[in-house]
This record gives sequence, C-alpha cells and structure tokens, in this order.
Amino acid sequence: MCCQNPRSKPIFAPHLFFNKYFMMKQFLMVGLMAGLVMTGNAQAGVSNDPAAKKILDGVSAKFKTYKAVQAVFTLKIEDGKGKLQGTQKGTVYMKGNKYRATLTGKDSKEFFSDGANTWTYDKSSNEVTITKVDPSAKTITPQSLLTNFYDKDFLYKLNGEQKDGARNLQEIEMTPTDKSKTFHKVYVYVDKLKQNIYSAKVLDKNGNKITYTVNSLNGNATVNDQLFVFDKSKYPGVEEVDLR
Repeated sequence: MCCQNPRSKPIFAPHLFFNKYFMMKQFLMVGLMAGLVMTGNAQAGVSNDPAAKKILDGVSAKFKTYKAVQAVFTLKIEDGKGKLQGTQKGTVYMKGNKYRATLTGKDSKEFFSDGANTWTYDKSSNEVTITKVDPSAKTITPQSLLTNFYDKDFLYKLNGEQKDGARNLQEIEMTPTDKSKTFHKVYVYVDKLKQNIYSAKVLDKNGNKITYTVNSLNGNATVNDQLFVFDKSKYPGVEEVDLR
C-alpha cells in the first residue's frame, strides 16, 4: 500500500482492512473484524473447519454490536525473503459500507469511500484518484478486512493457538477459492479472550507478505458521514484524476 502508484490497483486500496483491505471490502485492517457471512461456496468435496467457523461466528457476532469503528493499526510489508520493505502506522474509520483510512509516514496516503466512490489521495504528489467502488474487484480493501473479509469465497481452517505476549491467539488459515485473486493465502489471528481479530497476514502472488496489526479499537466511535468523502477544499492545488 505504501509503494503503489495511485493510478494502479494496489493490494490494499483501500479495500486497511484496509482498498486494496484494509484493506478494511479491505482491511484493514482492524479489530480487523469481520461481518463474516459464511456461505457454502467451498470447492466441491472440500468442507470448512467447524472449529474455525465457531471462532469466526463469534467474531462476527461481536462486530455486529459495533455502531461505528475507529482503529489504529500498523502495516508491515516484507518481500519473499522476509526482508522488511516498510512499516507504516494508520488509522481507519468505518461505518456501514463507508470507510476512511490514513497512512502516515514517508508515503502518506489517505483513502476515502462513501460506498459508491473511492478517493485515493497521495500526499507526495498532491494528487487524488477517483474510482467507482467495484464489488467484484480481486483485491483486499480496508472494508473487507474490517467487515466482510471472510464472505463467501474462502476455505478456512484452524491451525491452532499461539502466544503473543499476554495474548492467546487463534490462527485461522484462509485460502481463496478464486485463484485469480492477487493473493493466495491469508492468515487471521483472533484474540481468544476479546473475540476480535488482532492481526491478518496476506501473502500475495509476488511473494510479498503484508501484515496488518490492530493497536487499538473503538467500536462506538462518533463518526460523521462527511468524513468518508474527499473534500477538495481542504487540499489546496490538488490534482484530480477521475477514472469513473
């Protein structure tokens, strides 16, 4: 996400969670919570793990109690050899099918989506790219990371539990049934006590590994809908690239 040209379709574009995730249909993202609608879209002869489903159902039930979300997360990108390519901090707001995600640091970017349009703002070039929301896009958006990440096109299984400091994490391995997606594997780590998703690790087909970790989460944030729309007046001299 930090290294993408705004004219291209990034892995996290937001999509934290987030598009492209977090991607939060991205993310990003965070409690990387999930409006986990488990449908029977698995490959013929293959069934999903009931233990993993029980955990994800619990995450889904908890997420449905949230009215609006504000989360702070960390995004880390590694290459195929495990070499760190970059780390960024970010904040994501989400309400219904709307989201706004901000990445700070050297490659500062902002992502806005009102459910119909997405604005990707690149601070370094003072340029904003506008696109229509495409529900069929083969990318992870902040929205998917936060709300609909597990929807209907994944196979999933519980790999077991592991410790991260004082946290007990349950690792769930997700494999997309659509092999044309830009990623081939996602590992989701659920905080067993809080029933929130603590982190998600996305393995893309270029060998890169993108990890989103939730640092803090407020499920009852006060969020105005105007927050999800790019306001040109607040970005003097911004160049618009309208691809709708």
